Amino acid sequence: MEKILEVKNLEVSFQTYGGEVKAVRGVSFDLHKGETLAIVGESGSGKSVTSQTIMKLIPMPPGKITGGQILFNGEDLVHKTDKQMEKIRGKEISMIFQDPMTSLNPTMKVGRQIMEVLIKHQNMPTAQAKERAIELLRLVGIPMPEKRVNQYPHEFSGGMRQRAMIAIALAANPKLLIADEPTTALDVTIQAQILELMKDLQQKMGTSIIFITHDLGVVANMADRVAVMYAGQIVEMGTVDEIFYDPRHPYTWGLLASMPSLENDDKAELAAIPGTPPDLTNPPKGDAFAARNKYALAIDYEEEPPLFQISETHFAKTWLLHPDAPKVEPPEAVKKRMRKISSAFEKPILVKEGK
Repeated sequence: MEKILEVKNLEVSFQTYGGEVKAVRGVSFDLHKGETLAIVGESGSGKSVTSQTIMKLIPMPPGKITGGQILFNGEDLVHKTDKQMEKIRGKEISMIFQDPMTSLNPTMKVGRQIMEVLIKHQNMPTAQAKERAIELLRLVGIPMPEKRVNQYPHEFSGGMRQRAMIAIALAANPKLLIADEPTTALDVTIQAQILELMKDLQQKMGTSIIFITHDLGVVANMADRVAVMYAGQIVEMGTVDEIFYDPRHPYTWGLLASMPSLENDDKAELAAIPGTPPDLTNPPKGDAFAARNKYALAIDYEEEPPLFQISETHFAKTWLLHPDAPKVEPPEAVKKRMRKISSAFEKPILVKEGK
């Protein structure tokens, strides 16, 4: 399958009053044509910085790309100027942001904001651009698009504003769409509709998607592969089946166990990962997750683990996968969650009986 994006050993830092924050530390992944990659992790794990760096949207300074490559269609974006990136943003790579109310221009009609992309990147005449804007609003499920095209963002509901953002992002038929927590501000019903819309549009247009979220639950039906980020690094990567049904990193176990469930009874406690993420002005020695990991080994405090390969598509950055490490099973809360996911999706999960 054709690769559209390759991120290699990406390093991003920010200069602050407290020192240099090493926000992204050696991140590597690739993305194939028509594929959806979800990047998940707690707030502050480096997800959004990684995605914004791909489009070179981080403020420089105080931000700085200190190492690595971002190969898009074989070209390294790291060395491109802002002027060169202007030709790529919106046309080749588009982004849907978390809060559409702050991303849309409140003083400009929604239709005009869509038309700007068409006029700039496709040299479309104004009248034709307006017709296309109406078509895009209809495509993303906004009713009465002929009327809505002349309205302002404050006249749209939250869900409609997010649909309008998707219409803007897709206006120039980009090869890569980055969705940075696009459903966080929406209620669960609208969230499900937006996710279904993105899947449907991807199938129609063949767009590759990077989906950023802190919630593993929303990617179960959305992604082809999942990258789990912690403290600026990818600590586990695999297909959706591998991450949900055969997780290997204790941090991934913690994320799965903390997923809320409508089936929880009143007495059930929601699992939480103890402690807080490390201070990235002074990253800890060894495994960054060691201080929060009850399965940590002595070596975790001394030496950073490599990415161990579990299968052709599955990797995890934990010393527990070393041949000499003690065998540790996922906690019961994770196995219970795996069984519930398996039941919901009617897929068998290999969880040994009695464990």
